[in-house]
Amino acid sequence: MRLRPPPGALPAATLAASALLSLTAHAAPPEGKAEGDLSSAAPDAPADARTGEAASDGALAAPGGAARDARTIDAAAARPLPPPVKPRVELAARPPPLHVEYAQYGVALVAEISLDPGAVCPRSGPLYSCILGSGGGLAIRGGYRSPGPWYFGGAYQFTKMDSSNLYRLGIFQQLRAEMRYMPDIGYRAAPYFSAGIGGVVYGNEWGVETGGALIFGGVGVELEVSRRAVLGVSCVYRPVLIAGWKDTANYERGTGIAQFVGFELLLEVRTELGRR
Repeated sequence: MRLRPPPGALPAATLAASALLSLTAHAAPPEGKAEGDLSSAAPDAPADARTGEAASDGALAAPGGAARDARTIDAAAARPLPPPVKPRVELAARPPPLHVEYAQYGVALVAEISLDPGAVCPRSGPLYSCILGSGGGLAIRGGYRSPGPWYFGGAYQFTKMDSSNLYRLGIFQQLRAEMRYMPDIGYRAAPYFSAGIGGVVYGNEWGVETGGALIFGGVGVELEVSRRAVLGVSCVYRPVLIAGWKDTANYERGTGIAQFVGFELLLEVRTELGRR
């Protein structure tokens, strides 16, 4: 016959197991406390890293994150670039000019083209044959070239003129004071402006039968072959006042203004005088 324990009684083994479990439960920390201890024991991640991770997670999670990144890149590309930084010392396009004084002298082949002989050669009557026509010759000049754009000098020129066989050898001689203004444009070939005044004599075979005065103005181009040599061409307008005289054929020539255009092909050299 099997006996049953009373309804409120528990076996001894069951009681012992219940007591052991209750002791273990009180000794073990709660679940939340254990997780907090573990999280506090671990080193804290940097706030920026956590924020970046959260932002990246949010960007990846958000459906419009890629679009916002693209708009940010476009805005950065559209932003104007900062102005370039200029160097404190800028290189010059060409070296500064040398402030040197020169003595400049040379020779020139010249041509005198008669525009109007004036009263020297009337257009009708027995004096119709013109005693003063066009011609060619040589000029010798020298002067001072300043460190700036100015040249001041003098020139002697003689020209064999067409005298319609009234002179065996008609020589037209000029003695001039002249100046040039040569702006510095930074090239070997440079234009210049010239002007001057002077006196003239004319006669047969270097003789002097008449004389007068002249003024002139013109333009030219000077090519600096080297610091010591210069080539150039020029064109000048030259009105000449010539006094009346009696020529070798005993014709009276009246006082008048003859007009010429002169062309020169010149070669000049320089000698350094000093520096400033």
